[in-house]
Amino acid sequence: MRSVLSLLFLAATLAQAQPLPYDESRDAKADVRQALSEARATNQPVLLIFGANWCLDCRALDAALSQGRNAELVRGEYKVVKIDVGRFDRNTDLDTAYGHPTKKGIPAAVVLSPQNEVLYATRLGELADARHMSDDFFRKVTDDAKRKR
Repeated sequence: MRSVLSLLFLAATLAQAQPLPYDESRDAKADVRQALSEARATNQPVLLIFGANWCLDCRALDAALSQGRNAELVRGEYKVVKIDVGRFDRNTDLDTAYGHPTKKGIPAAVVLSPQNEVLYATRLGELADARHMSDDFFRKVTDDAKRKR
């Protein structure tokens, strides 16, 4: 019993030690402006990821975008901005500005041209099951966005 409790304590400690993907103190509007400025200089699109730390699928998506094929693709193709939505009470103005991509759930994604035009946006909760997302999702998004540029 003692070893089970020790393992549970260790697991809880390790889970808390991992950094949370959404920095609740960041100025998301400033981050978007900065990313768009960099995007204009490099002619890269901007990928906005709307999510929250309490959302398991948001955390799974962040992990998928940090390692593996999706991570390589995203690092090479986009300027990325993570936008904390809190309990759907934070950064609502950005959600509104980009057509309410979070309306059907989070995580949600928007791809912007360097000129701040929406090239792609989730509208139907496409990422709501990010824990089971295929590695091809962002490849398809990237291909769609390139056709619109």
